[in-house]
Amino acid sequence: MTMEETLARWLAEEKTVMARMEAGAGAGVATPAQIAGKTGLETMQAMLAGNLPYPPMARTLDFMLVEVGDGSAVFQGSPGAAHLNPMGTVHGGWFATLLDSAVGCAVHTRMPAGRAYTTAELSVNIVKALTPKVARVRAEGRIIHSGRQLATAEGRLVGPDGTLYAHATTTCLVFEVPAQSRA
Repeated sequence: MTMEETLARWLAEEKTVMARMEAGAGAGVATPAQIAGKTGLETMQAMLAGNLPYPPMARTLDFMLVEVGDGSAVFQGSPGAAHLNPMGTVHGGWFATLLDSAVGCAVHTRMPAGRAYTTAELSVNIVKALTPKVARVRAEGRIIHSGRQLATAEGRLVGPDGTLYAHATTTCLVFEVPAQSRA
């Protein structure tokens, strides 16, 4: 598949997902009652279906969830002028946030109902500068290990031509959600 075909496919997926999410719950934060009894994968799938709100931060940083599976999550983003550092390239914080979302949500898909996680460590390696000339990039997160107390995942940030811009790993602490937080 050519870069143009890949980009066209990415844009079509993005348009379909965004239409569903905006027609549904829109941007916001899910309440404990909305996610009670759902696994992490069910929660992420409900967000993609528009049945649960998606995080408003996604609008601010111009990225979105486009795909989830068992142990995986894919986000797509558009690096823009608002994300530039003083040198005219995309700020490392944008890379880190997009990759943290992908690897964290990959972990999220493995959470049983009543369990949650928090990032304990995130390591990002930027291997190529990114400018707004690259229309879209994808952060693809995949689980490495999902245990009772720890989960690890890895991610890659790539362009539609396959160029690797950054890669990351995370270690997440897994814990029981307190009963009062589930109601």
